[in-house]
Amino acid sequence: MKLRSTFRAATALTLVSAAAVSAETITIATVNNGDMIRMQGYTDDFTEKTGHEVEWVTLEENVLRQRVTTDITTNGGQFDIMTIGMYETPIWGANDWLVPLDDLSEDYDVNDILPAMRAGLSHDDTLYAAPFYGESSMVMYRTDLMEEAGLEMPDAPTWQFIREAAAAMDDPENHVNGICLRGKAGWGEGGAFITVTGNSFGARWFDMDWNAQFDQPEWKEALTFFVNLMNDYGPEGYATNGFNENLSLFQQGKCGMWIDATVAASFVTNPEDSEVADSVGFALAPNSEGVEKRSNWLWAWALAIPAGTQKEDAAKEFIEWATSKDYIEMVAENEGWANVPPGARTSLYETPEYQEVPFADITLDSINAADPTDPTVDPVPYVGIQFVAIPEFAGIATQVSQEFSAVYAGQQSIDEALETAQAITNEAMEAAGYQ
Repeated sequence: MKLRSTFRAATALTLVSAAAVSAETITIATVNNGDMIRMQGYTDDFTEKTGHEVEWVTLEENVLRQRVTTDITTNGGQFDIMTIGMYETPIWGANDWLVPLDDLSEDYDVNDILPAMRAGLSHDDTLYAAPFYGESSMVMYRTDLMEEAGLEMPDAPTWQFIREAAAAMDDPENHVNGICLRGKAGWGEGGAFITVTGNSFGARWFDMDWNAQFDQPEWKEALTFFVNLMNDYGPEGYATNGFNENLSLFQQGKCGMWIDATVAASFVTNPEDSEVADSVGFALAPNSEGVEKRSNWLWAWALAIPAGTQKEDAAKEFIEWATSKDYIEMVAENEGWANVPPGARTSLYETPEYQEVPFADITLDSINAADPTDPTVDPVPYVGIQFVAIPEFAGIATQVSQEFSAVYAGQQSIDEALETAQAITNEAMEAAGYQ
């Protein structure tokens, strides 16, 4: 270890000397999730090693997507690095809007990236974004409340069990909601969650001829189940709750269960941030009885370089630094293995210290169980689990998610929302030439 540290120090001095002549200030747009906030705290290490300075633009998820999409499509040039995901990367890569990451250093070891993450961030076998962390989704629950309720969480629960458990743990007098789930509008917020919920009830966005399917009984069953579950046992105002809002509620002990991104596990089990850190259990995302598909997704928040940046070399240096094995080790040394960015590298799951982390195995199992090429019960013409990998999807799904959030807020009926979703989707697909 001492030899390795000495090597790193020598390498850092060499990089600083080389960078002194060509130091840059790069601007990075990122999402306000915990792992990204943590990364910003280590920026001085990057600057010390390379000489480059970093300016951060940190945004709420929906705002980030809007800003980076506008910038990339208009060639605005505001950012040298963008935080994007598996939906945008292949589409933007195919349009030549991103710099290919096909010349990363040998030490970076691109082949160590988990195959599911590498495939989802590539186009024509070329990597266009490097995963900072990868995730699926799973159940996080209060083991103490589950025990008090006299129930035992299965490793692979059904939605019907989830409702039973939510009813048993719901305790309004003590400000504990039986369950907390996303209802916030946005294709990647509440839209993502209701899409995977639909998958687990046998629903799909499109049939094989690209006809919208919101008029089918599976969608009504899924949406009705979700609305009844949340109205009965969810928090007030859940229509405006996304990832961060539910994370805060769970950490404060106000949720019996939370089904969301696997990356949240390190935050709900961190005693410095979570009041329930010592009583959290995990299970696979649920399916509906008789339906084989589970409601788990596949995602990576990844770093990409917009084509046309004048600071491509410095941007690549940052990406190599932030998504490297050395970055993971640095976080582990300072904050413990439970707090390293998960789901991106095979070597992490081969590390003995990380294998002791209580949520490591279920995170990897959830990621490996998610298949974007086979997301639904009935066949579909698209790839993607919580999204449809076509350029038109973000706009359509944002509108559909707004209709659903209006149901959650009590502003319209389930039937009205589904009818509007059907019309919105078919009109957009016909206009785009799919039908």
